[in-house]
Amino acid sequence: MASFQVEVRVSPRADLLDPQGKAVEQALKRLGFAGASSVRVGKLITLTLEAPSREEAHRLVEEMCAKLLANPVTEDYSFEVAPLPAPAAREG
Repeated sequence: MASFQVEVRVSPRADLLDPQGKAVEQALKRLGFAGASSVRVGKLITLTLEAPSREEAHRLVEEMCAKLLANPVTEDYSFEVAPLPAPAAREG
């Protein structure tokens, strides 16, 4: 079994209103950051996953996103799966 580092990025769909993003954008402007616009607020989820292969890890993360991590009606998601190095063998 291999270990993988997973990062899932979830964001509101581009065609939907993002009230939290709008609030952050307005606050940035009030703080003097007039150039800030089109602010979208999402979430980053990181986890370590045990799976027999990278392909299976991708399949599992896809399933996690569809069932829990993202709302398919209002959110889009993307993810990266990277193998973690195997722990070094101990001497002795």
